Amino acid sequence: MTDSAPVDDEPTTPPPASPAAAVTPPATRAGEPDAPEAPPARLWDRMREDPQYAPEHLALEAVRRLGPEAAQWAARARAERPDVDADDLAEQAVRKFVNQARLSGAVSGVAGLPGAVIDVGVLAWTQARLVLHVAAAYGVDPVHPDRATDLLVLQKVHKVAESARLALGVAAGRERAGALFGHGAQNPLGKVMLRLGVRLAQMAGVRAAKRMFAKVVPGAAIILGTWANSSATRDLAERACALYRAGRGGVPQPRRP
Repeated sequence: MTDSAPVDDEPTTPPPASPAAAVTPPATRAGEPDAPEAPPARLWDRMREDPQYAPEHLALEAVRRLGPEAAQWAARARAERPDVDADDLAEQAVRKFVNQARLSGAVSGVAGLPGAVIDVGVLAWTQARLVLHVAAAYGVDPVHPDRATDLLVLQKVHKVAESARLALGVAAGRERAGALFGHGAQNPLGKVMLRLGVRLAQMAGVRAAKRMFAKVVPGAAIILGTWANSSATRDLAERACALYRAGRGGVPQPRRP
């Protein structure tokens, strides 16, 4: 695993109790959002209770919740345009979710560490949606459990699929145990949330320090947040396109301009 250790002397202000309520995007056809969407409230609770495995919990929930959406999108697009090229379909998804990523650094309306934790969670969720849509564009099943492994490797939470699968198994077991028996005593909330923010920032490809700076320094959130989010998401999109283009029998090629 490639865990990031929290820094003891960083701020420990906890985020709002319901981060999912911080982003309420308007919906378009078939329920697809046209603005960044926050992870569901139950996922926030799960990640807060088990921050060490926050990326794994997010990946598992993304495949369950966002995979069907991606499959429906791809099926509808092909029905409307039977001759559509997979590369064109993937690029359509990339443009949509890179644009959403640009907005995700300022949508929470919350300053300081709470806003930073919410924003990196929204960004990681948007990036998961992008990857699953790209998979669907190339005819790869976005609801298959292997997509959670893909997410963790593509987002560089784990270097190889084997370690990602192991961590997903642990996270799934902890999820089931928590549902059955509840959770025991935890570390102080502020420290837990800081660790959660660092783990989600790692998943989203944005260093926690940049996210904190973007939320704390007036005026920096739009400039730095937009650049960091779009850059990290575009890089992820290129890796996802290469993976799924090759997975359908092709040879990875550079993204067309």
